[in-house]
Amino acid sequence: QVQLVESGGGLVQAGGSLRLSCVASGSILGINAMGWYRQAPGKQRDLVAVITSGGMTNYADSVKGRFTISRDNAKNTVYLQMHSLKPEDTAVYYCRVMVAGAGYWGQGTQVTVSS
Repeated sequence: QVQLVESGGGLVQAGGSLRLSCVASGSILGINAMGWYRQAPGKQRDLVAVITSGGMTNYADSVKGRFTISRDNAKNTVYLQMHSLKPEDTAVYYCRVMVAGAGYWGQGTQVTVSS
């Protein structure tokens, strides 16, 4: 089993910054891609950013230039640095990790951006 614990969410004013963290533990030998998704009320869960084990990244168009995903393999941790936050970034942010072909979700962390 794989456990994911997210942290770093909160309330921030528009234009502000937040940094999300997600720590993986348990049966995590061979972590592949790590990523962040978000789900706003009444909407589907969408990909925000993903990083492969080799460090390649991909971002949703809506966050390019504002968000940066990174990972620390020694700490089994993935980060999402968010700058220039907008009210439309308000959502629950979920960490997702691929291990041996199986995907695991974190519990989610709320990000609220006030105008």
